[in-house]
Amino acid sequence: MKIEQIELHHISMPLVHPFQTSFGIERDRQAILVEIKSEGITGWGECAMGLGPWYSSETMATGWHILQDFLIPLLLHKEINTPDDIAPVFKAVRGHPMARAGVENALWDLLAKAADKPLSALLGGVKDRVEVGVSIGIQPTVEGLLDRVGQFVEAGYGRIKIKISPEWLIEPVRAVREQYPDVRLMADANSAFTLADTPLLQQLDAFDLLMIEQPLGYDDIANHARLQRELETAVCLDESIHSVADAQAMIDLEAGRIINMKQGRVGGLANALAIHDMAQKAAMPLWCGGMLETGIGRAINIHLASLPNFTLPGDISGTDRYYYQDIADPPFALNREDSTMSVPTGAGIGVEVKLDRVTKARMRYLKVG
Repeated sequence: MKIEQIELHHISMPLVHPFQTSFGIERDRQAILVEIKSEGITGWGECAMGLGPWYSSETMATGWHILQDFLIPLLLHKEINTPDDIAPVFKAVRGHPMARAGVENALWDLLAKAADKPLSALLGGVKDRVEVGVSIGIQPTVEGLLDRVGQFVEAGYGRIKIKISPEWLIEPVRAVREQYPDVRLMADANSAFTLADTPLLQQLDAFDLLMIEQPLGYDDIANHARLQRELETAVCLDESIHSVADAQAMIDLEAGRIINMKQGRVGGLANALAIHDMAQKAAMPLWCGGMLETGIGRAINIHLASLPNFTLPGDISGTDRYYYQDIADPPFALNREDSTMSVPTGAGIGVEVKLDRVTKARMRYLKVG
């Protein structure tokens, strides 16, 4: 398939609830949507970098620059007929995984639609439903946190993740565990601690957590190995896993027991598949993390989470958890009876992008070809 046209849409959408982590507070979510056309078929991808370099070094500004000035010129008019044709096109470009992922995922969508298959079938997925949970940001009060947790437990979510920081740790975790003794509970630090905080983190062993996510530095695998040896609770790495090589280092050093897979963070679906297979061979479970994606990125995550080694609930909450109206239909809704999301069965990512909504949310636009 010859790539005939590529369009970029920089959009901004208000969140239903502000989302606070140790990085700060988000009230609106920006994203770059990638639209690729060939032979009358359109593929969609989403770049999930943030407005600033807090979660990763990529930003909306750097992502747009890399897409416009490098990735799009490399891809336009190329022949892409299988997923294996994608990586060689961009082999000269170092870094910028989220920008690359947005383009790569649009190409996977394009190829799946051309084959008239769901993306999950192209990836090797085996599930028609994927288990999910919800992520709750840091709240102003413990009472407010308990109220938010209660709302999601009542809605049917079987796994709850709460954000933590050195100032927001033992009291909120204890309160949630006491109020909800049977819920699958995890805590996400977003790199807010250091190895010197080991005695503080050891106190979390008392609360039967599913995992502690990314307690130490985003570029620190070695100290996570040291920390894991001091904890009964499983350490999960998120920001530290930027590549297939990072995942292998984590496994070799025993720097944790679980990987949070965000396909955008590792450069797209091909690298995500390689890490999936590597982790499965090492008997290390995965779960699919979220980046407050629109229905495009959310659909891609659900298809990915249908692979066999995604055995823990992912951060793929219902659309109404984040947005008043998404840019794609149908919206994703929780299956209350088993805390799952259904994998779309239509061709490609299986959702219809509503261009009028994209246009309404759009801040910047580029059309090439």
